[in-house]
Amino acid sequence: MPNEEKFPPQKQSVPGDTQKMNPTPDHGEESYRGSNKLSGKVALITGADSGIGRAVAIAFAREGADIAIAYYTEDKDAKTTADWVQQAGRRALLIPGDIQQQSHCNEIIQKTIDEFGRLDILVNNAAHQKSVNNISEIDEKELDTTFRTNFYSMFFLCQAALPHLQSGASIINTSSINAAQPSPHLPAYAATKAAISNFTAGLAQMLAERNIRVNAVAPGPVWTPLIPSTIPEEAITEFGKNTPMGRAAQPAELAAAYVLFASDESSYTTGAVIPVTGGRSML
Repeated sequence: MPNEEKFPPQKQSVPGDTQKMNPTPDHGEESYRGSNKLSGKVALITGADSGIGRAVAIAFAREGADIAIAYYTEDKDAKTTADWVQQAGRRALLIPGDIQQQSHCNEIIQKTIDEFGRLDILVNNAAHQKSVNNISEIDEKELDTTFRTNFYSMFFLCQAALPHLQSGASIINTSSINAAQPSPHLPAYAATKAAISNFTAGLAQMLAERNIRVNAVAPGPVWTPLIPSTIPEEAITEFGKNTPMGRAAQPAELAAAYVLFASDESSYTTGAVIPVTGGRSML
């Protein structure tokens, strides 16, 4: 992994395009090596078209899992993720649509079951954010979009998935350093991430008797399409420099945490949050 990345000023429209990013993110395409930790399992990953979701999809596939790739409208990016999954010798299912809607969340689960016959791992990773200088910049529609994309969808997908999850299954939610250290420029996003961490802890206790594990990964700054499409162009050059390691992560650097939670090696771990933050503390 690089010691430091240089991010020149750049701006994209939401939701962003991986191929337009400079530099192109590293999702582990050339570096991740699997060891059959997830052999025979089926994973559903939201936001799997790009960023952390793509890195997790590649890692899971190389660990032996078939992948359902849920995404919004980024068909080209999603097809690239599917290609990497298939190159690993695993099956890929593309499911586009808006996870803000409970009906679509139900459809995502049903399509996964129809295609693969089972579901072992649910990764709630899709997210929306808007960087602001004043809370007045967030209107009711924006607040609703943020909470429905980040939190409601996770809740809906867990509800729909639970009838299909068996003992040993794993739910993995994507929280954030913002759950503990909220950015003043991301008030709505940070609040959803705190809610995700709280929900993870509560659901883990509820499902422990069924031996279904619920954990979360809390990333720090990560170079994904969300960044050039949602933060000011002039802030790009400083992105990630506020960490002790002095840089942002590449998506590939998050994958191992998700693999750990998905695998049977974490059989006694539930209700946990792994910070992958470049040294920023969540204590």
